[in-house]
Amino acid sequence: MELPEYASDKEIDQAVDKIREIFKSDLKNGESYDEGLYISHEKSVLDEHADTYFNTHHALDNERSHYVLFPRLTAQVSEILKLCHEYKIPVVATGGRSSLEGHFIPTRGGISLDLSNMDAIVHFKPTDLDITVEAGLGWEALNDYLEDYRLMFPVDPGPGATVGGCVTNNSSGTNATRYGAAFANVVSLTVVLADGTVVRTKKRPRKTSAGYNLNGLFTGSEGTLGIITEVTVKLHVKPKVERVAVVPFKTIKDAANSVNEFLISGINLNAIELLDDKMMKCVNDSGETTRKWTQAPTLFLKIGGSNDEVVKSTINQTKEISAQHGSLDFQFASNEEETVELWSARKVALWSTINQGKLKNNDIQLWTTDTAVPISRLPRYLVEVKKAIDDAGLENTLVAHIGDGNAHSFILYHPEEHAKAERIVHDIVKKAIELEGTCTGEHGIGYGKIDLLEEELGLIPIDVMRKLKLALDPQRILNPDKVFRMDPNKKVE
Repeated sequence: MELPEYASDKEIDQAVDKIREIFKSDLKNGESYDEGLYISHEKSVLDEHADTYFNTHHALDNERSHYVLFPRLTAQVSEILKLCHEYKIPVVATGGRSSLEGHFIPTRGGISLDLSNMDAIVHFKPTDLDITVEAGLGWEALNDYLEDYRLMFPVDPGPGATVGGCVTNNSSGTNATRYGAAFANVVSLTVVLADGTVVRTKKRPRKTSAGYNLNGLFTGSEGTLGIITEVTVKLHVKPKVERVAVVPFKTIKDAANSVNEFLISGINLNAIELLDDKMMKCVNDSGETTRKWTQAPTLFLKIGGSNDEVVKSTINQTKEISAQHGSLDFQFASNEEETVELWSARKVALWSTINQGKLKNNDIQLWTTDTAVPISRLPRYLVEVKKAIDDAGLENTLVAHIGDGNAHSFILYHPEEHAKAERIVHDIVKKAIELEGTCTGEHGIGYGKIDLLEEELGLIPIDVMRKLKLALDPQRILNPDKVFRMDPNKKVE
């Protein structure tokens, strides 16, 4: 299955000349055209839209877009894609560029479409508990806006991520145990297809049986089937009272067994996070929190409810179960200030690991794993993962969204150890798959996990995805070389 012959540099220039006129025609009366606000060809901008430090697989020197475009309207995205479809120009959509698996590497050149200027709130109905926003709005900015209404968008990946990026990548984060990943919080989407067709996936009711679930098709598709420009999401009422408990244990197995019992006992916790002993040491060494912590595997629990009595009852239940599994301590916040203080160690975990690594060697690299297994398999899995990385002699720390079986090892390695790190990550994923798990709980496939997805699913489900791709994007211009290979017989296209 040969890839199409994509546009030449000259043809891309011709298309961008036409796109420039589209931007100019949409200016309001008296508004002058500023090229830099809409189109960039500067090396620094092209570099920023190709790679980041956090990616596990980095862009090659020749993997750069020819242009970065900054549309403001869904109609502009539609017109741009019509031209890209006509000229066969590869298009990679970007938002906050916080993804980790090389999702926005422009492997075929072409155009990067930066949606960060599309950040408006389109429609807000507090009584319906939903809001429609443009895809480029940051999830943190959205929650700042919702604060006065005591509402929240529960998906909370890394800082800087956009709502559209969250949906495109099916992100989740620390709140997923209670509220689910992005797919569970999508009401409807506006998507621009490869040929410029604009699709609205459904209307605004919370439930519907009207036809195929197009929300599910585009959520998690990583920009390979269409470009999401607007999102209507479910909102959740914030608990009137929310406190944090911090519970260290002798071993990871003890902590994981406690979590299993929390869940099967029916205790509703808003977040259940695990930091291992090495991570707790990093947090202490960083000095970024106001207190020192027990350097042992530690659970961070968010406990919410309608009043103090409900929260106290839940705290007592979790404390009792934790004690049965050998907890070393049980600290809980009695007010808002202590809540912020106790959660602070969880918030700085990744940065603490990076900073400690760079203090030893400024060239240190980071590999963030993202496996998930059924919750009952988690105690065994976490122990085996830590041992595998330790036995390889690589520095590492561990964070787990343990309430839904999702674990992240932060592996630090020197550039010359890349092959070793890659081998260990492959072994970790293989172990997860053996335990009926997945190669990615929330970070997606991108460029970095194409081979691992094949190991997890096998070729038949991927061939179904390939047929969907060809039906919606026959020119194969949308985010090429991501999720799977268009030609299954070629290792590298």
